[in-house]
Amino acid sequence: MHPCSAQTADSAALSTDKNLRNKVLSDIQDNLDKKTKAIDQTLSKLDNKVDSLDLEIAATRDAREKADKLLLRVQALEQKQLAIEENELYVYQANYQSAIINLVSMDKEIQPLLLFNSAKSFFSTLNETADPMKYPGYQEWYKKFYAYIEKEKDKDPALNVLHDMVQITGNITSATPIAGPVCQALFLGIDSYITSLGSKKKDLRAESQRMFLLTAKLSQFDYDKDLIEQQWDIVTNDLGKLQVHYDTILNQNLALLKVSKEEYGRRFAKETDAEQRYQFLTELRKNASGLVTGRKAADAKNWKQPIYYELMDVQSLKLRFGELTFDIRGIISRYNDLVFKYKNDPEIGLKVQALGVKLDAMSDTFDSAFDPTEYVNSATRMYLVN
Repeated sequence: MHPCSAQTADSAALSTDKNLRNKVLSDIQDNLDKKTKAIDQTLSKLDNKVDSLDLEIAATRDAREKADKLLLRVQALEQKQLAIEENELYVYQANYQSAIINLVSMDKEIQPLLLFNSAKSFFSTLNETADPMKYPGYQEWYKKFYAYIEKEKDKDPALNVLHDMVQITGNITSATPIAGPVCQALFLGIDSYITSLGSKKKDLRAESQRMFLLTAKLSQFDYDKDLIEQQWDIVTNDLGKLQVHYDTILNQNLALLKVSKEEYGRRFAKETDAEQRYQFLTELRKNASGLVTGRKAADAKNWKQPIYYELMDVQSLKLRFGELTFDIRGIISRYNDLVFKYKNDPEIGLKVQALGVKLDAMSDTFDSAFDPTEYVNSATRMYLVN
């Protein structure tokens, strides 16, 4: 499959997953709205009943009748309290259902495979752009330069150092920093080589000067690139940590709902039929609702606290992932700046322009799959407040 086709398929799959998640979340909201509406109607009737009883109690002078009315009023207030508590249960049920659906739906989002698969082509081109050996004529020239190093190393300490570095790296120009002894040794070596050519070898001297300029440009490019890659490495490491934390939270909640990892994998993670996945999510949310009901029945005083912790765990996962998507978007923007800086350079501009095409593809893949602002906002609004 062509890489672009694979990226499109991955993005479409993720889009389908989002639609599936939103459908189930909509089901949860619709169900809660119906229950809340019924509760509101009950509370309204009870409030009216209490108000009516208050008027009747104030108007009657019969002690027995007043006592009966007071009893009815107490009963109405008790019914109102039960309705309020029932509504609280409904809200917790809906919130925990929402947490579970969001949690399992993060499975494919939180794994950086979609973005990083599309990034393979970009990073391959990025490394080629920074490698002077990929530029026309450089390999042949380098052989002549290396022959000079071999010949003169015993006469010149700087060339001897450079020779030793070549023995260690195999190709000193494949990863040359812009500053430090390695760069200095290489540049001094090239300068010495150009000087040694004299005026008789004009063509080789001119070629060597071009290669010197190319090497210097690529050293600067490589330096700028490495600054961005340091950020990328940090984000990649943070994503790995988040994946571990996500797996812990997911396994913990699946265990609470008595769903095995095997069933989860078979019926959701590896299932390709959208309808089957929807059925699984529907069952999962019903199990979540039942868990909340069971918790309240088992411990009417402290049932909310453990549910609250589960809600916060899922919300913090979504928020952290949203923050990381912001970081990735920032890194992609910095790569855009890198391309813009060098795309018109006479020595490396053409390769940088080709790199820009790959960067645009990676950026489009990211934007089609992730919206950092929406992700963070949805995380902050994912629960109802009772």
